[in-house]
Amino acid sequence: MSETIRMTSAEAAKLLRKLNEQLDNVLLMEQQSREFSAALGEDVDSVRPAYDYGKIQEQIESLETRIRQVKHALNSFNLVQEVPGFAGMTIDQMLVYIPQLSRRKSKLSLMQQRLPRQRERVSYGGGSQIIEYSYANYDLEMVKADYERVSEELARAQTALDLVNTTAQLEIPAY
Repeated sequence: MSETIRMTSAEAAKLLRKLNEQLDNVLLMEQQSREFSAALGEDVDSVRPAYDYGKIQEQIESLETRIRQVKHALNSFNLVQEVPGFAGMTIDQMLVYIPQLSRRKSKLSLMQQRLPRQRERVSYGGGSQIIEYSYANYDLEMVKADYERVSEELARAQTALDLVNTTAQLEIPAY
């Protein structure tokens, strides 16, 4: 059995960012040093950047392997770790639920801001303007109540997810 490291998903996400930054740096260094130019008559060896193809490929492969391990552990954790207070909802489901609530909140925000009857100007050819009214075809009080309910649910979901991300631990293969 291989050794593991225990950390929270917030810590794993930070580790993943760090590994991706390291990989980006190695790839950039490789790109800048794998080829070079020298002027005609210039001593090629004096301007040749340090570059060890085999060593760089090992670094890239090692970082990519570690990234896959951490990402897999995090994804597996998200699939099974339940978020307290949300009736069996896992982190994975919560990561879908929060954007759904956000979209619903945005829609309800627009709906609650309108008047029951709003005056609109409609221009027809020839410059004549006809005044029309547009009417809300829903109960504004219900929309306002739903907006409050969805806003509270969104805040509760975000707080619960933050809490589980900073307290519940997962296991990642040791490196």
